[in-house]
Amino acid sequence: MPQPILDTFGRKHTYLRISLTDKCNLRCTYCMPQEDMQFMPSKWLMQADEIQTLAGIFVDMGVEKIRLTGGEPLIRKDAGQIIRDLGTLPTALTLTTNAVFVDQFIGDLKTAGVRSLNVSLDTLNEQSFKNITKRDHFGKTLESIRLLISEGFVVKINMVVMRGVNDSEVNDFVRLTLDEPDLHVRFIEFMPFNGNKWDMSKIVSYNELLADISTQFDFEQIEGELQDTAHNFKVNGGKGTFGIIGTVTHPFCAGCNRIRLTADGKLKNCLFDTTEIDLLTPMRRGEDIRSLIYTHFQKKHFAHGGHIDFSEKNAREDYEQNRRMIAIGG
Repeated sequence: MPQPILDTFGRKHTYLRISLTDKCNLRCTYCMPQEDMQFMPSKWLMQADEIQTLAGIFVDMGVEKIRLTGGEPLIRKDAGQIIRDLGTLPTALTLTTNAVFVDQFIGDLKTAGVRSLNVSLDTLNEQSFKNITKRDHFGKTLESIRLLISEGFVVKINMVVMRGVNDSEVNDFVRLTLDEPDLHVRFIEFMPFNGNKWDMSKIVSYNELLADISTQFDFEQIEGELQDTAHNFKVNGGKGTFGIIGTVTHPFCAGCNRIRLTADGKLKNCLFDTTEIDLLTPMRRGEDIRSLIYTHFQKKHFAHGGHIDFSEKNAREDYEQNRRMIAIGG
């Protein structure tokens, strides 16, 4: 049996995130700020059979969970095939989506054994949705969330909280969790990436979020695992849960078990690390890529890709050198 993927801090990496594309049908300001984005040519992308081969190698190396991301993963014409094929691997499968096209894939998701999905939704206001995404899909997104729940899926809503943009809606999102056991909300601190005009003043911190929620709800923290990205909570008497992913102010690096594979087959060992290694090209040449994977994770920093902090100076000098969020896969 192959050795597990370990870094020099003893962290075992069992969670693979595969980006299927850098394209998206939305233009969220924190992710893809430019309307006229230049996307990767199709020939640069991993093909369906190559995704299956790479995923199989990682599963053989100890991966226990695979998440499909994008861009928007369901925008690919062969997304259904990819989902069905990955469902044959002995690992949990899930995906993150904006849900606009999810009604077309209910059968594929069930065939593949997908039980839960993360849905990106940053506002419950139609006009705010247009402002953030630059698209008019608010009604379709809500309809898709209701459809997923009615079809037996667990839905986790991901809300990126931005001061002065949608922070006034935090408690409205918490309220969604009161009556629906299959609905969970995750509040995500605004993170710095190439081109998204990030600065510290736009962050609504972990502590601020808890303080705001406590003005309207009584809640208790739920015990989690070391590798969890979110600190999770449950409103007293509520059926669902809410959580906070405090990447900036409450990082979860100590228990990191994540592997990121970009749509063009580059391996990233941290969301914020600017270094990558190409797996797709040597695999296409018939080379064994396992040694490349092991070596790359031996270079993994303990936290934030080796960046000391999230100061605005670092954001300008370091994070602007990273890919845009849309091209990493989150």
